[in-house]
Amino acid sequence: MNRLKRLAACVAAAGLLATAGCAGAGTLGATDQTVTIAMVSNSQMTDARELSAKFEEANPDIKLRFITLSENQARAKITASTAMGGGEFDVVMISNYETPQWAQNGWLVNLSDYARQTPGYDEDDFIPSLKDSLSYEGNMYSVPFYGESSFLMYRKDLFEQAGIEMPRNPTWQQVADAAAKLDSPDMVGICLRGKPGWGEVLAPLDTVINTFGGRWYDDQWNAQLTSPEVVKAVEFYTNLVREHGEPNAPAAGFGECATQFAQGLAAMWYDATSAVSVLEDPQESNVVGKVGYAMAPTVEKPNSGWLYTWSLGIPVSSDKKDAAWKFISWMTDKNYIKLVGEELGWARVPPGSRLSTYEIPEYKEVSQAFGQVTLDSINGADPLKPTVEPVPYTGVQFLAIPEFQDLGTRVSQQINAAIAGQKSVREALEQSQQYAEVVGRSYQEKS
Repeated sequence: MNRLKRLAACVAAAGLLATAGCAGAGTLGATDQTVTIAMVSNSQMTDARELSAKFEEANPDIKLRFITLSENQARAKITASTAMGGGEFDVVMISNYETPQWAQNGWLVNLSDYARQTPGYDEDDFIPSLKDSLSYEGNMYSVPFYGESSFLMYRKDLFEQAGIEMPRNPTWQQVADAAAKLDSPDMVGICLRGKPGWGEVLAPLDTVINTFGGRWYDDQWNAQLTSPEVVKAVEFYTNLVREHGEPNAPAAGFGECATQFAQGLAAMWYDATSAVSVLEDPQESNVVGKVGYAMAPTVEKPNSGWLYTWSLGIPVSSDKKDAAWKFISWMTDKNYIKLVGEELGWARVPPGSRLSTYEIPEYKEVSQAFGQVTLDSINGADPLKPTVEPVPYTGVQFLAIPEFQDLGTRVSQQINAAIAGQKSVREALEQSQQYAEVVGRSYQEKS
């Protein structure tokens, strides 16, 4: 906990808490019933803001104020505020990385207590793997807005024209071969994240490292980022995106790749299963009905997809906990999912959070191509055994340790430099190894 508080102070001192990108719903001058919500500016969250007037109509005594930030900004600001007990946010958008750690530190409100007292909320309807990942000592300390694993998205029409068959469980070599064949001046072979950030480029890259047989640490906390397996995985990923990936890959994250693929400018994209909300929406996508979905590509380790959820929690420092829960329960309830489908379109429903979503007739129809693959990907992810060889940490695309926010960010910057051609992969990993060794020694000293 002290490490995180020191990190939060450093983040604040570095000026990373700027509220660029903030936007409000309702008045900015807080009142006793103004609930301030910090969230990431992804498409599903934008939909929630669009529909939030419905909540205010039903709850006229509560006004909502949204602070929307990019993923990297949101992580920094929310972590700092929550760790320092600032009380500026009543609802925070976090994930299964932060939730168990912050619950153990006493920073979050036990939401199971609220859920059990809310008629019809049905806490047991959440997909079990997500529910477990957001729990501490049997109680949920944040609740999922949407859940995701990772899978491969590809243009069925282009593959058919080229005579390429995409299996349901492809290997990374098959993906690389297809990318090379389909790459053209008008169409990149594949989109892969290159933007720095432990939740940006490292999310897909860590799954590649895992399935190549690599790991961050051995079971004695010895750093392994210069091991042959990790070097091979990172060189593969870097070469693939440099040779057949999107323009300006070092600046491309989820949003940029979503735009590239939805506009019909990429033959494949490996990323989050939640991307279907964009790709299958006729208002957002030019490739509706043309996309095939396959499980996360593998090499040695099967079931290489990640497990992640954007979820909502209440900091203990909030003085509007009851009003905050009213909003959270509205945004994560079964009825909200139906509201999105009826108001905005069933393709824009937040996926991967509730089992009942996949039983709604309208959603079953629109999700025929991706629904089962999404569920299989989420259920197949194993944060407790993320690698081929044993490791002392949990988490698939992240390490569930407090230091990973800083360590992962530093390593991602090195990988980003390699993708940009500013240094070799081996140089990037040698520097990353030094960062990892410092963290590893701190755990070796504890044992």
